[in-house]
Amino acid sequence: MTFDSDATGGGCRCGKVQLKVRGRPVMTMACHCTGCQKMTASAFSLSSLYPEDNVEVSGLEPVIGGLHGDLRHFFCPHCLSWMFTRFDAMGPFVNVRSTMLDDAAGFTPFIETCVSEKLPWAQTPARHSYQQFPPMEDFPRLMGEFAESGG
Repeated sequence: MTFDSDATGGGCRCGKVQLKVRGRPVMTMACHCTGCQKMTASAFSLSSLYPEDNVEVSGLEPVIGGLHGDLRHFFCPHCLSWMFTRFDAMGPFVNVRSTMLDDAAGFTPFIETCVSEKLPWAQTPARHSYQQFPPMEDFPRLMGEFAESGG
């Protein structure tokens, strides 16, 4: 997928919350942590990291679910689809669940996290793997490499 179009749309399963992201993400990820496994009822979660100014949410007001702490996971209040996450330590970014976007297949994970918790048969094509979450100081380099790769 090319991310040079102005905006990509999407929404939750029932359509009562819509998303619009502008530009291309600064990173795409797969997380294998057991928390993501439980919240997705799958082997991992997929996400695309965007500057918060590039994300627009409309329709019903999302509600916080999952754990209620530093990581704030937002869900549709009607169908309870997990739509995006905010993590203050990451700065002004929104981690949009890639599968909420209309062309989810185009958001190939660039990194995978928490591989120490991954199911033994789960595989992704990610270029970089981390046993846990990458150190914050790695993100500028990873974002630069992701930008150079064309995503």
